[in-house]
Amino acid sequence: MNNSWQRELQRSVTRADELLSELGLDADTLPQAREIQNFPTRVPRPYLARIRRGDAADPLLRQVLPVAAEDAVVPGYTCDPVGDLEAHRGGGLLHKYQGRALLVVTGACAIHCRYCFRRHFPYREHAPGHDLDAALARIRRDDSIEEVILSGGDPLSLANARLFELYRRIENIAHVRRVRVHTRLPIVVPARLDKELCDFLNRRPKPCVVVFHTNHPAEIAADVKQALAGLTAPTLLNQAVLLKGVNDDVPTLVELSRRLFDVGVLPYYLHLLDRVQGAAHFEVGETRALALVREAAKQLPGYLVPRLARDDGGESKRLLA
Repeated sequence: MNNSWQRELQRSVTRADELLSELGLDADTLPQAREIQNFPTRVPRPYLARIRRGDAADPLLRQVLPVAAEDAVVPGYTCDPVGDLEAHRGGGLLHKYQGRALLVVTGACAIHCRYCFRRHFPYREHAPGHDLDAALARIRRDDSIEEVILSGGDPLSLANARLFELYRRIENIAHVRRVRVHTRLPIVVPARLDKELCDFLNRRPKPCVVVFHTNHPAEIAADVKQALAGLTAPTLLNQAVLLKGVNDDVPTLVELSRRLFDVGVLPYYLHLLDRVQGAAHFEVGETRALALVREAAKQLPGYLVPRLARDDGGESKRLLA
């Protein structure tokens, strides 16, 4: 079995000073860089290779470099910005939206994005673990649930055998019509899409939807394109987050949509920042966000314009455009 993706995870950069050193930068160039307690640095090397050396303003670096601003206490920013804990039903099961349920299957991620809305999520208490049977039983009893979303952490950080077992158990629930997988791992470590995983996802008896998380066109390198070519049957979508200093300009958003389509992925949502404690420095206001999307829409066909949305923790996302 090919486990090169697991070896890549083991080789990840896990310190801010190491990250800067690898990129030819130093503390004088980025004095705000520092380790953040309870949310350490984690950057896999395939992603690191796409960051421009010597460029302190690189948009990929900004997404992963911990900085002092994360310790700022900003009114309106909380540890649970989208209401995960209120929606928790046990065993990692979140039931917030009508017809859909979400399973937090793991707390592990390949990369620690500094704006992560679950950076404070209590995974030890609320990941499936021994309560998985109870979570699946709850889904089985509720025939209004027609779609189950695998999330985390990153569900593709599970080994294939464990992932496949869980997927099949969900798929075997009669009223579940679709299974959706939300992941960033193949974008940051393309080797994760090994043949065994692609074959499994390509041969599902029920529709499979894979939603990637890509924020910038530079993240879609040649190795990502090659890896995504192995997924021939699932519906492939992308969710991006609008981030100050990363993708808050029209050329970047337009090129992101174009490159996504070039690799067979449709833009789905462009999320306004979830107001999680530690991420306020990434905020882009609604007025500017609307203007950016309107300008991008002038250069793109309608099917390449993502829907601008905010998750306020209610019964559905709030669509702004």
